[in-house]
Order: sequence, then C-alpha cells, then structure tokens
Amino acid sequence: MNKLVHVDGWTGPSWRGARAFCSERAGGVSLAPYAGLNLGIHVGDDLSAVAENRARLRAQLPAEPCWLDQVHGIDVFDADAFHGSKAPESDSWHPPRADAAITQTPGRVLAILTADCLPVVIVDEAATTLGAAHAGWRGLVGGVLESTLARMKQAAGGSPSWKAWIGPAIGPQAFEVGADVRDAFLADDAGNAACFVPRADVAGKWWADLPELAARRLRRAGVTQVELSGRCTVSEPERYFSYRRDGQTGRIATLAWLTA
Repeated sequence: MNKLVHVDGWTGPSWRGARAFCSERAGGVSLAPYAGLNLGIHVGDDLSAVAENRARLRAQLPAEPCWLDQVHGIDVFDADAFHGSKAPESDSWHPPRADAAITQTPGRVLAILTADCLPVVIVDEAATTLGAAHAGWRGLVGGVLESTLARMKQAAGGSPSWKAWIGPAIGPQAFEVGADVRDAFLADDAGNAACFVPRADVAGKWWADLPELAARRLRRAGVTQVELSGRCTVSEPERYFSYRRDGQTGRIATLAWLTA
C-alpha cells in the first residue's frame, strides 16, 4: 500500500488564488467497514488508523487542517483564531463545535467531513476570503450557507463577487425524503418544488436534489458563480463513504485554502 495519498485526479474546482479538493477512500489504513482513508475520529474506527490516515493527508497540505466538531448546525468558526499545527496532547482537547469555518490567511487549511452531506466551499473573486461549510438538509434549511457567507462578507468588507463549489454528496437519484423535509424547503421557497421528484412506487416519498437546493440558496444569497461536482457518494462506493448506503462507515474530507 502507498505510504502517501495523492491528490492528483481528486475532485475539486479550478480556481486562481485558492485550492480545494475532496478526498477519496483509496490510500488509507482503516479496515472495514471504514476501509481506506477514513478521516473521521467520531465514527468508531481505530483512532490510531485515523491518525495515520490524517498524517498521510497532511503530507499533501500546506498546514494542519482546522478540523471541526460538526453538529448539523449553523455556527461558523473563525479559523484565523486557530493557532498551532496539531491538536494538544490532552484528553480535554476538543475541536471547535461548528459546521463552517472561514479564513483570510493564505495556507490555512479548512476541513469539512462528510459521508453524503454537502461540502460547500466559497471564495471571493479576488481570493482574499475563504469559507467551507458542512450542509446536510437540516443545516441547509437552518441557514448554514447564509451564516457562512454573512461572516465572510463581514470579514471581507464591501460587496465582492462570490463563487462557490459544491463537492461530492448524495445525488438526486439517491436521496429519498418524506413530506417533512420537502415541506421545510418549500416553506422557505416555493420554487424549491422543482428539486423534488415524487417516487412513483412509494406514496409520500420524493427524490430530493440536495446539491441544487444548496445552489439555489447560494444564488439567492448573492453568489454569482456556483459549480457542482456532479459526483454522488452513494453511487460510487469505490470512491466515497456513504452513510445512507452503508450505515457504519468512514468520512471523506473536503480541504480548502488560499494560495496567495
């Protein structure tokens, strides 16, 4: 097995002044059901294996990632307040509890863990302010993307032009939801109905296009360019972990940083 993971070919946007990509399963040491490059410490995997996986990933990055304790909320962490390259050697240390982070420091790496939820990276056109968010359907309805963008606008000052990338996540043919989820999105915007397709064989169930729902919210919030990866975590088991598909499983990470 390779001692290092290699990011060549991993999914990510082509941006000037910022780098972002999503990890895949290959290249790690975790055993089934986390087989491969599991980067989540909260899923029941051997922590020594996760530490080795994270070390292999770190070798490809300009700095230690700012890991978060994600709780499907809308809190945004200022990663420029994150000091030190490694977590303290203490049982009491805990990563910041938030579902998004922002930075204006080149080389400071933001990290979002997912296994079906949306990883969303946002940057201004001049690449001075970067944000990364974890958005499941609850966080999306709750406003995590709007909260992230609001903090970024506050940090950037003025009204710069924004662009966003939505990484690999559960696709529109795999995300089955009930009326409660559909109603939550339609209460916010009736136009979201276009993102739900009723199941012909199961009454009261819909296929939901989560990436497009996020794209609609981003555009409404003032993001002029939204790029979707088009990758489905559920339908690509050789590449991605998927909670909806497997239940007990690992986590991939979306990493992003400013380059200048």
